[in-house]
Amino acid sequence: LTALTCQETTGARSSGELARPLAPSEGVSARSANGAWVARARVDLTEVGIEPREESWLAGLAAGHEGSAADVRSGAFGQLGLRDIRVVTYADGSPFREDDGTMLLTATSAGPGFFPTAHTSVWALDPVTYDLVHRGALYFRRDGLVYGDHATHLVRDGDEWLVTTSTWGGFKAPDKTDPSKPWSPVGVTIARSRADLTRGEHVLDSTPLALPTDGLRSVGVWDPHVLRRDDEWLVGYVSARKYFDFHTVLASGPRLDALSLRAARTDRTATEGTTLVPLGGTVVVGASDGRDNPRHVRARYPIFDLDLNEVAELRSAYVTNLPWPTLIPVGNEWLHVAFDGTPHGGRLPGYGTHGEVVISRSV
Repeated sequence: LTALTCQETTGARSSGELARPLAPSEGVSARSANGAWVARARVDLTEVGIEPREESWLAGLAAGHEGSAADVRSGAFGQLGLRDIRVVTYADGSPFREDDGTMLLTATSAGPGFFPTAHTSVWALDPVTYDLVHRGALYFRRDGLVYGDHATHLVRDGDEWLVTTSTWGGFKAPDKTDPSKPWSPVGVTIARSRADLTRGEHVLDSTPLALPTDGLRSVGVWDPHVLRRDDEWLVGYVSARKYFDFHTVLASGPRLDALSLRAARTDRTATEGTTLVPLGGTVVVGASDGRDNPRHVRARYPIFDLDLNEVAELRSAYVTNLPWPTLIPVGNEWLHVAFDGTPHGGRLPGYGTHGEVVISRSV
């Protein structure tokens, strides 16, 4: 945990075009320039009276074209803007492995824009070659709509999957110029399924997971990470005083619906990616101190005990944006899977299209 060096960087690129409705004479809305996709146009469907999260509207979508075409593809994407990467685990926190040793990751696939365009994607990682293969996508049904919620933890719990996620798909920030305008905070939901969530596309029924913020000034919570130790559940997450001023929190309890606040690091103002890591018979808590923190805790990975006392620091490449301390034991070594803020698609998509997947290995 104290000596990792950057080993390899794997790019994440768009697997399809970014489009708006076009007249036949208008041409295409995106093109490949020097091997990179460049967005030429974008439209917010809600501004033209369409609710793209409504299931009946989604069910009526169809792809087609006029004139000749050499290659037409449609369907879910996964490779534009990877961030919030987590290893898929068992309930005890150990990494879930397939029979051939392949490990699985979840990530936020941002899409061509900010929070509303993203969803949770599932990836296979070869721990030797570092090859990443897109395996599937998870969406979440709540409040009568289907959302691309993300910052997700996928857990194998007995004979079913437990999924906790952050409701970024419906987030709407407060309007600083007009506080009377309606806004939607971020929370955490939970879903369970016996389907094979490691492959294909799935829409999961999710319900709110109450994460305690007693005594804290909190307007929202996100980045859930869960682990069961003996008969106790531990949940790491982030609490925000405002958007965006946030810090690490840890809760515990006998059940996920009976949690109490255990500790909070309120000295931070830009720390997220709370991650529970089994280590040497105990559990430690990793996090990511962003560059908007106080000067002495910027651009680093603190390691806390279960009372959130800092006990160590993960020394690994801290690239741009807010990379997470996603740690995977491989034999006697560790992999650290992070991400940076490399944008894609040109200026039009804006924030969210980052980034490159950065894999480090202990030495």
